Amino acid sequence: MGRKTALITGASRGIGKRTAITLAENGYNVVINYHKSKEEAESLGQQLSAAFGVQAAPIHGDISKKEDCERLIQTAAAEFGSIDIIIHNAGPYVAERKTLDEYSWEEWEYMVNGNLNSVFYLTKLSLPYMRANQWGRVITFGFDRVETAPGWIYRSAFAAAKTGLASFTRTLAAEEASNGITANMICPGDIAGEWKERGITEARTAEHDLVPVGRPGTGEDLARVVAFLVSEDADFMTGSIIPVTGGQDVLGKIHHINYQKNRM
Repeated sequence: MGRKTALITGASRGIGKRTAITLAENGYNVVINYHKSKEEAESLGQQLSAAFGVQAAPIHGDISKKEDCERLIQTAAAEFGSIDIIIHNAGPYVAERKTLDEYSWEEWEYMVNGNLNSVFYLTKLSLPYMRANQWGRVITFGFDRVETAPGWIYRSAFAAAKTGLASFTRTLAAEEASNGITANMICPGDIAGEWKERGITEARTAEHDLVPVGRPGTGEDLARVVAFLVSEDADFMTGSIIPVTGGQDVLGKIHHINYQKNRM
């Protein structure tokens, strides 16, 4: 095999962008999937190709739609010859705090399609390429303690989809191990705003009261874990659910915040 190709969903900005930069720096070709951020995706592709000498191509697709997933995989395979790695980074999230009954029918369907069904679509479509090479890497994203199927107040749709995804990831790992394909899940901490694209060195100059290690998490924290999991030397790592939280109780954050407010 030559240079390996990684498809990263939602890669035009945020954590996906930081992951694309790290993988390109490590010599991987990168498929930059985007939905609405066309200019950002095209600019990133040009930057990565110029800086690291890899092939980096932006490809549009709303991953919550099966038809878009089919076109995305077909386009990527035609341009790169194969798909070796999928980083399922993209996933809709409703920021507004809502109880289960307050979710609209459309919101629930979009959350499940974008966070669970999309992973099934893209993985199923990519498996033939990975099996043909007897090598592949699948990375999904969950949340703190997802493997225990915890309740997450005000996040019922997101939590339900990601909990199902945790089981999906472990099932895929067991089914595809004999084909040289690994599947692992990364569970980010509370990484928000500009920190999604920033680095560890920058974070060490900042403070975060809710994170036990004392600093905010960054996109680089996650990208470094991704880079290891997709490497040749990570072939013994599969079916793992890995927290990258700085020790923070992400699910209980709202209770900590309310407690601090009440003390003021």
